[in-house]
Amino acid sequence: MRILVTGSSGTIGTRLCEKLLERGEQVCGVDWVPNTWQQTVNAVTTTIDLRSWEALERWDAPTDIEVIVHLAANARVYELVEHPDRARDNVLTLFNVLEFARQRGVKRFLFASSRECYGNADQERYTEDLVRVENCESPYTASKLGGEALVHAYTRCYGIDHILLRFSNVYGMYDDSNRVIPLFIRLARQNKSMTIFGEGKCLDFTYIDDTVSGIIAALDRFETVKNETYNIAFGEGATIQALAQTVRELLGSSSEITMAKPRVGEVVRYIANISKAKRKLGYDPRVPFEEGIRKTVEWYGQHA
Repeated sequence: MRILVTGSSGTIGTRLCEKLLERGEQVCGVDWVPNTWQQTVNAVTTTIDLRSWEALERWDAPTDIEVIVHLAANARVYELVEHPDRARDNVLTLFNVLEFARQRGVKRFLFASSRECYGNADQERYTEDLVRVENCESPYTASKLGGEALVHAYTRCYGIDHILLRFSNVYGMYDDSNRVIPLFIRLARQNKSMTIFGEGKCLDFTYIDDTVSGIIAALDRFETVKNETYNIAFGEGATIQALAQTVRELLGSSSEITMAKPRVGEVVRYIANISKAKRKLGYDPRVPFEEGIRKTVEWYGQHA
């Protein structure tokens, strides 16, 4: 397959392109910055600001693209609370890429959505049917909920089949952002305080290779699983306090762990029900939280 990956310089995009290239797939990537992590991925990445339709239209794109994996997004929830224009960028980017697909005749579209779509609905485990617009907590969430609606519209109006994957707290490598895991690793290395926003906050952390395996499984089975939504997560919860303690222990750090009030816009508890992804995609996450954090700390020790 010729696969277009947007956001190919990001965390998931880098690892996905890396794995697809290893399989011998024909991959082209677009991002607004070059890939600084992997030269092999950078070699197939074109630098384009996807917010600009004119820039995308000028791109001498391959004419044989069969599927688009749309990962490109501003993805820090609280940063989008502080800067809601970044949520607008997410919607505009998606619209432009969907228009690119429509005008170029690309009929398969995979959209990276988020567990944020469920909001704080007080469920034990979240199945794909539990999203409600009234539970939208943040501008980032709105960009993903609206994005899902836009993808559905392009399926109904223009025959572009889709798969929606709702990711959950992806971690492991290729991330120098302020997401909680790389942030805590940096702070613990410097013996600086780690702040937890919301006592008891519990999330479903997904090791990056499990996330990528879910994407590839969806691509491989596209025709039999299309026009559906799937949770891609590990299926178990871990508290942010357990995360901080684990990172501190692995690094032999003296960092203090402090508690603060929950921040506006953030989900405080989420555990995914992944039975649908297991049944229909053959999705099989293999890296539990403790092993994943250890592997992540080791990776950053070698690469950052």
